[in-house]
Amino acid sequence: MKHSRWRALLRKPETSSFLILCLAVVFFTVANDRFLSPLNVSNLLAFLPELGIIALGMTLLLTAGEFDLSVGAVFAFCPVISMLLVQHAGIDLGTALIVGFALTATIGAANGLFVTKAGISSFLVTLSMLLLVRGCTLFATQGFPLASWSGESILQILLAGSFYVGEVRLHASIIWFAALAALMFYVLNYSKVGNWISAIGSNRSAAVARGVPADAVKIGLFIVTSLLAGLAGIISSLRISSASPVAGDQYELEVIAMVVVGGTALTGGRGTIIGTIIGVFLLRIIRNGIVLVGVPGLAFNIFVGGIILIMLMVHSIVHKRSIRS
Repeated sequence: MKHSRWRALLRKPETSSFLILCLAVVFFTVANDRFLSPLNVSNLLAFLPELGIIALGMTLLLTAGEFDLSVGAVFAFCPVISMLLVQHAGIDLGTALIVGFALTATIGAANGLFVTKAGISSFLVTLSMLLLVRGCTLFATQGFPLASWSGESILQILLAGSFYVGEVRLHASIIWFAALAALMFYVLNYSKVGNWISAIGSNRSAAVARGVPADAVKIGLFIVTSLLAGLAGIISSLRISSASPVAGDQYELEVIAMVVVGGTALTGGRGTIIGTIIGVFLLRIIRNGIVLVGVPGLAFNIFVGGIILIMLMVHSIVHKRSIRS
């Protein structure tokens, strides 16, 4: 029984990702004693949840066999539009955020409709949307970051407030990330919608034949992914007290890398929220750790590319063995 349980555990895609994460933590801890210092842990956890929130939506979308390249542009668009409304239209922060999220949901719905109803690949649709949204954001701001949010409201505290656990400073975003991860884990693994998502990603035609509303599910997932990108952007802008039109540049690639490293299949049908959480921590730890040990930050993409290739091979081997057994 024990051997069978260990074999079942080793077949999970999350296991290999977790082992790599543990090795990375040990390596950077040995290489630099400041890695686990309260200050460095605080810095590491300050930005990590924001990319993690986007990665949660991307996990569901990839499981359904689609992906969204516009999330980085939406990350900048939502806070920029909200801040413009606050500063130039005299609208309060809460109303401005509602408008910003409504526009963000519209972007996601447009992505979903073009993919499902027009039959255009999600790569082309969301690449076009990336350029369109980023262009609108740059035009609206003339390429300049907007001034800081004025005042400190309850919304700002709830979205971007900070608190201490011992000597480590944490932000409210870590709570949002944990809560959303728990919700997405339940949806993907224990709900009917989760079964639909996996079925659509595995074999869309078979899923539709069984009565699964594939188009509606995909449109919903595009909306959710876009909303999560907008939420992450709002949290980030509130945390640093400014909104930049170039924020989120290339986040879409980093987020997809986090999800894939965690064990979610690019071909659809297999997704893991736990693996995504591990992937988020792994890539952020590597980005933080290589700087601490003296490797130029520009070399980060080299490490990420290598890890993605390694993890893809590992996940492929594990998946093939699990099918045979």
